[in-house]
Amino acid sequence: RALEFVNKSFKKDREIVLEAVKQYGDVLEFADESLKKDRKFILEAVKQNGYALEYVHISLRKDKKIVLEAVKQIGLALEFADDSLKKDREIVLEAVKQDKSPEGNALKFADDSLKKDREIVLEAVKKEGLAIGDADKSFMKDREIVLEAVKQDGFVLDFVDDSFKKDREIILGAVKTWHGALKLADESLKKDREIVLEAVKHGGIALQDADKSFKKDKEIVLEAVKQDGYVLAIIDESLQEDKEIVLEAVKQGATQGKSRDILEFLHLDHSLRNDPDILEIVNRKQTER
Repeated sequence: RALEFVNKSFKKDREIVLEAVKQYGDVLEFADESLKKDRKFILEAVKQNGYALEYVHISLRKDKKIVLEAVKQIGLALEFADDSLKKDREIVLEAVKQDKSPEGNALKFADDSLKKDREIVLEAVKKEGLAIGDADKSFMKDREIVLEAVKQDGFVLDFVDDSFKKDREIILGAVKTWHGALKLADESLKKDREIVLEAVKHGGIALQDADKSFKKDKEIVLEAVKQDGYVLAIIDESLQEDKEIVLEAVKQGATQGKSRDILEFLHLDHSLRNDPDILEIVNRKQTER
C-alpha cells in the first residue's frame, strides 16, 4: 500500500503500479489517472487482482473483456462493473463460479433478471450455499438447488421451504456441514441413526437434539464426546460408567484446558473420578497451565 505515499512519478510507472496491484487491488486508487484510463494496462492489472476494477476509469467498467478478466480472478469484482454488464449472462456465470469468499458470492451483485436463471443460481450455491438467499425466492422450493446449497452450508435449512426438513437426503447433507441442522429436522429424522451419527461427528452437542435413545448408543456417544467433552453431562448414566467414553471426553476437554470441569459431571463417588489414566490427563494439563 506504499503506492499512496510515493513520488508522483512512480504512480505513473506501469511496472511499479502493476506490482503493487498484485498485492492489493485497491491501491490502483492511488495510481496516476493516465494509467486508470489505459486499457492495455488495466487489462493486465485486473488479471493480477480483480478488485482493481473498483478504481479503473468509469469507461472501462463497461468494457466486457476487462470485466470478464476481473471476475475470473475474483468473482466479487462484479460489484464494480457497469450495471449493463451485471445483466451479461456470461460475465455473471463466470463470477459466481469463483471460489468461496468470506464476503459471499457474486450473485448478490447480479441483475435481478439473472437471479432467476437456474444455471447461474445452481453454480452459485455449489460455491456458497448461502447464495440461495440472494437468488429468486422460487429456488427455496427447488430440491436440486437446496440440496447443493446445504452441502455447502447446512444453515441454509433454516430458511428454505419447510418440506425439506422431512427430506432425508437433504438433512443428511445439511448435518455434514452444520450440526445444528439436526435441530431443524423433522422428528422422524432425529431417530435416524446415520443422520445422528453424522451430526455428532461435526458437533457433539447435536446429541441433545437427537432422539433420546441415542444417549444410550455407545458409538454415537463416543463420537459426540470426541467433539465436545461437555456432552458427558447429557448422556445416559450407564455410559457415564464407561471408561472409554469418559477418557475421550476428558481428552477433548484437555485440548481447551477444561478436563477437570468435565470430570465434575460425574457424581462424587464415581469410581472413574479416581481412575489413574483419567487423572493423568487431568493433572498433566493442569501442570502445563
